[in-house]
Amino acid sequence: MAERQEQAAPDAVMTRIGQVVMLHHAGDREEARHRFLQLWAEIGEDGDPLHRCTLAHYMADTQDDPSDELAWDLRALGAAEELTDDRLAAHEGALAVRALYPSLHLNLAADYVKLGHSDAARTHLRRARGASDALGDDTYGEGVRAAIGRLELRLGEGGSPGGVWGPPRQRP
Repeated sequence: MAERQEQAAPDAVMTRIGQVVMLHHAGDREEARHRFLQLWAEIGEDGDPLHRCTLAHYMADTQDDPSDELAWDLRALGAAEELTDDRLAAHEGALAVRALYPSLHLNLAADYVKLGHSDAARTHLRRARGASDALGDDTYGEGVRAAIGRLELRLGEGGSPGGVWGPPRQRP
């Protein structure tokens, strides 16, 4: 663990993204959207996949139109598909690439629900559930699994065997 922390260098773009996320969580959605767009212009369509994935993931949350939200969530997924575990390891506190997919697919499922595309929503919800084994047994993992379960109930999906999503598995 200490070796990984020594390798991880501060990432100014990730810091800036985090600052805008805090602005959004403080309630200034419009200003957050404006600053995210400025960052996106700096990063560019071909920029670092970690930066694009993270920024697009949070930018989606600032959108008023569900179609725009979907477009940003699709950008986040596309960028995640370009990521490698080595790139994530260079960022302190980053998850493994596999651990990003449950949340990305969950967001896409929710977008499709808002747009009335239940088949697409179910497809991404199944992908989120299938990828959820990569989540840790921590607050974040529990929260994502709970959100998957809630959306499964809303869409009438069976969820895990028996139709009930229980507490996270305990790792040895």
